[in-house]
Amino acid sequence: MKPWMPVRERNDVEDLLIANVRLPSGAGTKLGIHGVHLVEPDALVHPRVIDADGLMALPGLVDLHTHLREPSPHPAETIASGTSAAARGGFTAVFAMANTDPVTDTAEAVRHIRQLASGQSAEVIPVGAITRGLNGTELSDITGMHTEGVTHFSDDGRCVMDAGLMRRALVQVSAFSGVVAQHCQDHNLAGTQACVPESADETFWPWSAEATIVARDVQLALDTKAHIHICHISTAESVDVVRWAKARGIPVTAEVTPHHLLLGSDLLHGGDTRFKVNPPLRSNEDRQAVRQALADGTIDVVGTDHAPHLPSDKDKPFPDAKPGMVGLEWALGVVIETMVTTGLLDWAGVADRMSEAPARIGQISTRQGRPLTPGEPATLVLIDPTRRAVVDKNTAVTLGRNNPYDGMNLPDPVLATFWDGRLTYDGGLIRAS
Repeated sequence: MKPWMPVRERNDVEDLLIANVRLPSGAGTKLGIHGVHLVEPDALVHPRVIDADGLMALPGLVDLHTHLREPSPHPAETIASGTSAAARGGFTAVFAMANTDPVTDTAEAVRHIRQLASGQSAEVIPVGAITRGLNGTELSDITGMHTEGVTHFSDDGRCVMDAGLMRRALVQVSAFSGVVAQHCQDHNLAGTQACVPESADETFWPWSAEATIVARDVQLALDTKAHIHICHISTAESVDVVRWAKARGIPVTAEVTPHHLLLGSDLLHGGDTRFKVNPPLRSNEDRQAVRQALADGTIDVVGTDHAPHLPSDKDKPFPDAKPGMVGLEWALGVVIETMVTTGLLDWAGVADRMSEAPARIGQISTRQGRPLTPGEPATLVLIDPTRRAVVDKNTAVTLGRNNPYDGMNLPDPVLATFWDGRLTYDGGLIRAS
């Protein structure tokens, strides 16, 4: 099957020369943009010059885990607003999770999302549901969705509890070397009301509810030789399972969210529903474990799990509020704060975990996560690594106001984002030059 490719029109804009910019390797360079490609700077004729002294260029960021909420009768986000938020955060591609209304579980639903995404501010790659209607009892039309180019499948928000059904999904997807991404939450250990890591009632969400499903599914991946991707890993015990599985050569990859890198379970004591998320915020020990695992490659990528909600869905008692946080606009800043300033990752590592590796896992590495060299797509983000700001949820691009970083002083690095030569976000750098 020929893979689906986004239709991109050539941009009839002036050539750009980005001068004095630094690459993730630390090398200084010039970047020439002509149409949709990077070109040799000397090939440009009378380009507009952008002085990027003190700035860095990263390949456009790729998010394997985004909730865009559209289609839906009452969306908390739209594809237009969500991709604009993505561009504000430096992302040029996002994988749109299937828990929309209707669910993305057919070829027709995939085509509809692609239509909605046409002309927006980032590439949108639909994720197909593993089971029909996310019901966990019947496989969706995996083959039909694959004919539309879908290679990534997930029931995220719900765990596929039936091991036999999960194995069948892995077998089907392995036929075309696709990926099954699992929301690891044993509902017998952490039910629908579960939301805190320590409790004496039904809200208890123990680490074992995550780690047992991780352990089960890496065994199924070993059995089927299929690629399993672990969503939003949050505990030290789950990290241990993934590390063991990788040592065995099992085809497993994993992601961690920005909020699990930065925020801890102490924030849950006040009952603020901005901090309700599945899996829940964990202990400092867990935070240190996932940071170290991201640094050493046990965890492959940062996935935002950007999950906007309507205020009415968050303005409820903690157990009844919907879980989820927005994160696209602050993901890179959180990674700088938790991984770069602490010395756990260098800039080449950031480019790998937030661009190159997710593009590779998502099977879009022919057009995303590419080197910043002549002949490659002009898909990049210009950042100021030293820039900081106090987060204000009310000035965000996303429609979601369930912002766990509101009021925090965090790195705010993104100055401009380009996707195939098209300026999708300008923080003032391009206009001011």
